[in-house]
Amino acid sequence: MPLPILFNRRTRELYFEQDGQLYHSPWDGIAAAAYSVDTVGPYTGRMGHAALEALLHRYGHPEEQVLINLGSPLGKSLPMQLGFWEYLRAYMNNGPWFDEQGHPSDSRSFNLGMLDVHQTKGQMVRLYWGLIRKEYEANNGRNFLKGAHVILLLGGIFFLPFHAVQNFTYAIAKRRSRSRWPELIRERLEADGPTSRLVDLEQRQAG
Repeated sequence: MPLPILFNRRTRELYFEQDGQLYHSPWDGIAAAAYSVDTVGPYTGRMGHAALEALLHRYGHPEEQVLINLGSPLGKSLPMQLGFWEYLRAYMNNGPWFDEQGHPSDSRSFNLGMLDVHQTKGQMVRLYWGLIRKEYEANNGRNFLKGAHVILLLGGIFFLPFHAVQNFTYAIAKRRSRSRWPELIRERLEADGPTSRLVDLEQRQAG
């Protein structure tokens, strides 16, 4: 499993690892682009996609550069990718805690809610069961049950084991990924670690 992309607010940097090589970019002045593309197939018709990419260079070898996707390009629209970039911008510039509008905030609730990206146990089942209860109450128990509700509820129950495996894999990956980063990165993730950027180290070495 590849290492996650890291956004370090302390040093204002972006880290990425590929095939054992470390890539990075300072946040200030980062080169990034969001764009949309359309594909047309004889059987699928027109399909739209959007991507959000950032340019990084290899540590110690600035001439070697790589474009990385900050999100999956499939099933995304350009407004969604621009919204995700705004979330990243608010985190790096206004974080660590900010509200739904991206303004600095003392409350951690919004950020912690956004960090909970994985499916909690039974989340989909509770969601669809709640929809059925709302329909039941709105219609006083008469003609409230729809075929789509039943299919979604049964589908949520069917996928419970898959979500459990997903959550377990996600938890293991989070614990193991930190130790796999080079010491140069791990020490900068500590609260009392160095605040110098990797690009500053490169400039010192070059000088």
